[in-house]
Amino acid sequence: MIHVDMDAFYASIEERDQPALRGKAVIVGGSPQGRGVVSSANYLARRFGVKSAMPAAQAKRLCSQAVFLPPRIDHYARIASQIRQIFLQYTPLVEPLSLDEAFLEIGDAEPRLQKEVDVGREIQRRIQSQLSLASSVGIGPNKFIAKIASDLKKPKGFVVVREEEVQAFLDPLPVERIWGVGPRTASRLRGLGLTTVRELRRFPREALKSRFGHAGEHYWRLAHGMDQRLVATHRQARSISAETTFESDLHHGEHLLGSLQSLAERVAERLRGQGLYAGTVTTKVRFASFRTVSRAQSLSQPSNDSSTLWATTKQLYTRCLAASNEPVRLLGVAAGKITTAEQRQLLLFDLHGQERRRTLHAAADEIRRKYGPDAMQSASSMRRGRNDRSYRDR
Repeated sequence: MIHVDMDAFYASIEERDQPALRGKAVIVGGSPQGRGVVSSANYLARRFGVKSAMPAAQAKRLCSQAVFLPPRIDHYARIASQIRQIFLQYTPLVEPLSLDEAFLEIGDAEPRLQKEVDVGREIQRRIQSQLSLASSVGIGPNKFIAKIASDLKKPKGFVVVREEEVQAFLDPLPVERIWGVGPRTASRLRGLGLTTVRELRRFPREALKSRFGHAGEHYWRLAHGMDQRLVATHRQARSISAETTFESDLHHGEHLLGSLQSLAERVAERLRGQGLYAGTVTTKVRFASFRTVSRAQSLSQPSNDSSTLWATTKQLYTRCLAASNEPVRLLGVAAGKITTAEQRQLLLFDLHGQERRRTLHAAADEIRRKYGPDAMQSASSMRRGRNDRSYRDR
């Protein structure tokens, strides 16, 4: 099994695209003067303790000289697609986990390990030479081992774990390396005197199950290097979302509606870009007090139509605000119950209108791809969001 993980993906793309950033600490996401969280940080910023998902203000305190940049998710997604095309030239068995990482299975090639090593090195070399981006590669007998291996010697790591080396590889690692062991579970395990994978492996299986239920069995199996999951080549998104955190709390009005409409249109564009349709729409509002309200609604017909998603989003937004006059900190829109074109049941009426809208959306999407996300906006969105100083976190 091969796991390829891009090194500081978003930040590395920004450094590549803007050579003046080289040699500087680069942080993608958030605003040092406002809110939001770090989406990605290059390795120079990480030396100061900056991490993904850290509040931007904290990152600024740790690395005052860092350059903060807004994320360009659609741009990163296009580059991720180019990387995936490289993967597919070696095997059809590719399972993307996110934009910046994927599992690859070579199939029944023999000798299998040597083939994986050769392919892994070739992929790493091609990503660097063709896209000027660095990646780390882990190779192991299963997904769990390969993923841990890819993370151990970043950046530009290449770690191979043979079948007979699995236990020696795992044993010294902290229990947090086990998938599913977060801070709370790690604290409970440490309370039992289990700080390393070796100690977890030696703990009685039934005792783990009695304390952690089915998860205890999962921890025990991974501590023994057991992982039978196969590569899933048709992983389908469960949801597609977009959020905006404002630099300062905003009161209700047209400015918020403009931001919300931009989010709904962005979600619709991402759906269309992947040939997907939303069965539900969710609108989320986080107030200045950090109280969060969300409302969801099913669509009568799965859709990726901008006007449909916006109309539903606007209705839900009104319901979210029904009992509150608090200033707003964050807005979010999510599409759920995702289906493909094949799964979608076509409407029996208004087919001409649907086709016309699809043609218009396709033209608008192509303009945005060529000239940037702000090149094509609805007139109402532009009027409402003319003074929008918000930034997107994800």
